[in-house]
Amino acid sequence: MDRIPCVGEAAPDFKAAALHGGRQVEIMLSSFRGQWVVLIFIPGDFTCVCPTEIAAAAVKYPAFRELGAEVLAVSTDPVEAHRDFQEKELVRVVSGGALFPLVSDPTGAVGSLYGLYDAGRKTERRGHFLIDPDGVIQSLEVLAAPLGRSMAEILRQLRALREHRATGRMTPCGWEPGKPTLPPVDESGAPARPWEQWKPREAF
Repeated sequence: MDRIPCVGEAAPDFKAAALHGGRQVEIMLSSFRGQWVVLIFIPGDFTCVCPTEIAAAAVKYPAFRELGAEVLAVSTDPVEAHRDFQEKELVRVVSGGALFPLVSDPTGAVGSLYGLYDAGRKTERRGHFLIDPDGVIQSLEVLAAPLGRSMAEILRQLRALREHRATGRMTPCGWEPGKPTLPPVDESGAPARPWEQWKPREAF
């Protein structure tokens, strides 16, 4: 298995074919520099859990765009399979289907860059990366095949990361907009004392 890049590292750049706007296009990750990127890997289009994730991402796509983020969904399916998936499945459950690029990675080259290509099954593993406007990975998650991810949690993390980037403040457990943030860690080594500004009820 290839190494999974860590938080704080530059997101590996790639160029790949994708279905976007009903036609085949070529995309390059670095072309999205200056905005957030939600890079999603799924095992396959016509599977059990993956369609629910892509449909949820499609429903929440306007929310991602409001936060200055682009969504890229990657699988080993060819572009024509993405087209069939879009036209025969997604548009039946989400108006307009997926408005974000469905990236084709038939050789697993992109998945390998991110340590998520399963060479034995020739599919991607289920996982995603949040990449900041500077092209640096700020969050990642890898899930077992039966476990679908939460778009609500990805959006929550994106909002929290944007808050920290804008203010330098830290976002405690379960942070949502409007809840208390915390000052940066004191480099002198003094105790942080979060309890002075945060209570456990704020996590829920």
